[in-house]
Amino acid sequence: MQYSPNDQRLRLLDVLQFLSGFQVYWPFTVLRFNQRGIYCLGLGGDTMNRKYAFLLLTAFVGGLAVACGGGGMAEEPAAEADPMANADPNAKMAPMFEVDPTWPDNLPNHWLMGPTIGVDVDAQDNIWIVHRNTPDNFVATTEIGLAQDPPLSECCQPGPPVMVFNQEGNLIDSWGGPGTETGDYVWPESNHGILVDHMDNVWIGGNGQGDSHVLKFTRSGEFLLSAGTHGARQVGERDGRRIFERDSLSEDSYGRVAEIGVDPEANEIYFADGYFNKRIAVVDADTGELKRYWGAYGNVPDDDYDFGGPYREGNEPAQQFRGPVHSVDISNDGLVYVTDRAEDRIQVFQKDGTFVQEVHVATHTLSQGSTWDIDFSPDPEQRFLYLADGQNMKVYIIERETMEVLTAFGDGGRQPGMFFAVHSIAVDSDGNIYTTETYEGSRIQNFVYKGLGPVPAGAEGENSQGVLWPTN
Repeated sequence: MQYSPNDQRLRLLDVLQFLSGFQVYWPFTVLRFNQRGIYCLGLGGDTMNRKYAFLLLTAFVGGLAVACGGGGMAEEPAAEADPMANADPNAKMAPMFEVDPTWPDNLPNHWLMGPTIGVDVDAQDNIWIVHRNTPDNFVATTEIGLAQDPPLSECCQPGPPVMVFNQEGNLIDSWGGPGTETGDYVWPESNHGILVDHMDNVWIGGNGQGDSHVLKFTRSGEFLLSAGTHGARQVGERDGRRIFERDSLSEDSYGRVAEIGVDPEANEIYFADGYFNKRIAVVDADTGELKRYWGAYGNVPDDDYDFGGPYREGNEPAQQFRGPVHSVDISNDGLVYVTDRAEDRIQVFQKDGTFVQEVHVATHTLSQGSTWDIDFSPDPEQRFLYLADGQNMKVYIIERETMEVLTAFGDGGRQPGMFFAVHSIAVDSDGNIYTTETYEGSRIQNFVYKGLGPVPAGAEGENSQGVLWPTN
């Protein structure tokens, strides 16, 4: 790319690309550039306010323009190719992403994440995760030696189950777990799913055996209420083992809630209920009281429904949720999207439970299924839907109006951009995707939005683009 002597306009993105890898030293300040943005560091290394960074950049660019005598810059080295230059004019357009291998920053206190089982983005674009931090989720001698009594090593120990990051990847808060002194409640035996609602309150579910409740906290971790009661579905004990009974018609307890959604307009919270029950349950956001519920296709939930064996491609769709009923999200236009994981399907409803449509994805998928969690692109129309598939280790990009799968990205593995059981997904207001991984994956990743582009040849539909490494 060249600038003519008469062109004195310096686009911000071009400046960032040109300066990528440089640091500029200012009094009491260091400006560090890369193609993701500007990092303004004090002498102590703390990230400073973005607005201040932008003002400093403006001053710096102004000085650069003067130094260039109002003329143009030399040809930009290693200019990035225009993704549309050789595009097939008939190719479908879809959001494009690159993994950020440096995100998030290192955790303090030698903390580790366990299976990272939920993610959400709040109104300030902070990223919230919940992970399982109990010792049984780690290898005691090699992973959490510091947590042993006596300590076996200098590193490491489980971090608090709730962690909050800003967009730059810095940990800004953490709390939660059993034994805390923030209120009288029972932490889930196996926490699962996190939601930050429209009032900045935090909801956490659980899919442990005794988890028949959902907890609500302030954003700082102060306990507010429990929707349902822990252990309510236990009906007995045999040989030292607890016995539980599902009840998808219950009006005061739940069955291992997986994920949680919110309808700000109606001040309602939606439970994907769940691993034990087979329904969507809707509660009042202030009181936690149940308001309504429904099963697959809007049917009355039936815990005695005969599925006729495990899911197999080509069979008639089950008339009840096969389960787990794994996630629920409400779009801006008032539709309720539900993932029925082991049935490889998404069902769409109106808010009153009226069935609208369903779509099956990767129908060859057995075992844990293909439909794990969804979120939407941040444009007002929410043109795209993103679907996490932890069995096939990828994320699908779906055109929401038609529910057509446009493409996918990811592959199985442990390196950045790869997945090991990608479990949950969330999107910030800039369009960046955050994914969390359960089991041994035990991490969060950030996929940076790069704009719309043509779907690469060979990656159409459910085929994957592979690992989205940074291009520079």
